[in-house]
Amino acid sequence: MSRVAIIGGHGKVALHLTKILTGQGHQVSSIFRNPDHSSDVEIAGATPVVADVSTLSVSEMADVFRGHDAVVWSAGAGGSSPEATYAVDRDAAIRSMDAAEEASVGRYVMVSYLGAGKDHGVPGDTGFFHYAESKAAADEHLRKSRLAWTILGPGALTTDPGTGQIEVSDKPQQDSVSREDVALVAAVVLGNLGTVDKTLQFNSGETPVAEAIETAL
Repeated sequence: MSRVAIIGGHGKVALHLTKILTGQGHQVSSIFRNPDHSSDVEIAGATPVVADVSTLSVSEMADVFRGHDAVVWSAGAGGSSPEATYAVDRDAAIRSMDAAEEASVGRYVMVSYLGAGKDHGVPGDTGFFHYAESKAAADEHLRKSRLAWTILGPGALTTDPGTGQIEVSDKPQQDSVSREDVALVAAVVLGNLGTVDKTLQFNSGETPVAEAIETAL
């Protein structure tokens, strides 16, 4: 059994992941901003931790993470202002990585997106540009850290029921994947040390998640 801290714990991916992990006997601390969401998190099986990561310092986040075995970043500014996007998806994410190191957590899983990186190609005059820039910076910081990291790059997220099957590829045939399956991927990589220091890009497919990941390593 391990202890996992999920940042952005009230999001759809995070709630699915919480149910998977707690169903496997793991302990989950769910970090989120709105206290009104506490009951949803508790129903999913996690211990709620009400905190705004956009305002927490590295040392304050380290205090939250201390005693955990892994951190999963599943937060996001949700397409709000460019300022909020940079504050959460870039700056807070980077502080969370530094905090994980300070707290000696070690394992860190980042939920990013398919195609993330410095050469993302997103036009500067689109609303997605600030998110793409933020993710590029955060992912790069994680790769340079001392953490045992894994970056997940799913395509467009849907609310469809999960199939438990994906295709791991830089250019998968499908262009989307369910949030439930993203959560399953996160749960599988947490338990597979072969995914450390790897970036896995994926969408819906025809191969069971664990097999698709193992084949891609």
